[in-house]
Amino acid sequence: MIEGLIQRIPMDALREVIISDNQYSPGDQEKTCSIAAKYNIPFFPHENFGYGGNVKYGLQKAMERGADYAVEIHGDGQFDPSVIPAALEKIRGGADFVMGSRFTNWKQPREDGMSLIRFIANILLSACARIVLRIPWTEYHGGLRAFSKKLIEVVGNKGSNDYIFDFQIIAIARYHNMNFSEIPVRANYKKEHTSISLPAAVVYFFQTFLVLIQYMLARIGIKNDLFR
Repeated sequence: MIEGLIQRIPMDALREVIISDNQYSPGDQEKTCSIAAKYNIPFFPHENFGYGGNVKYGLQKAMERGADYAVEIHGDGQFDPSVIPAALEKIRGGADFVMGSRFTNWKQPREDGMSLIRFIANILLSACARIVLRIPWTEYHGGLRAFSKKLIEVVGNKGSNDYIFDFQIIAIARYHNMNFSEIPVRANYKKEHTSISLPAAVVYFFQTFLVLIQYMLARIGIKNDLFR
């Protein structure tokens, strides 16, 4: 899956592509290492920090290598990487956080093969987040996102190492009054891809509301580790 993604990334829009890889199994990591070497891409394997830990590790490596901004895209190739230049244009224009949204045309995700339960859950969670965080995005749970150096430095190692980090980083950015933007992106659900399991998705669902509660409490002066 990752080789197909690499072949589709618009390399001329980026100074460098890196791979941050959780150690799910030695065989998978060896295969990814071989693909990275084939395309001369820096490869950073590590112990299994969890999904959020892997994202934070990758962003940290990008900063260590002198990045002014970073784009995160899931390695299964589900999200269309051709929109990366559009995301970077937004970052260079002053945005700190750019979300690749599948819902700028709300019918598109279902036409692309998103399951009904995930479609409904995404709309519900994004609507609740929009009410509390007041970021005018059509989606809060995408797998292609761009971050400014300023935002990455503010986030640091805050937040969970699990899936909920995806949402925590949004709330942290809002708490620190970052600039937000959005671009449309397509996702292909009809070919092989990885997705969060249903039990993990249920946990993520409830954790999202916990983050929103923590955010609202921090806004009225009751701080916590996530919002300081």
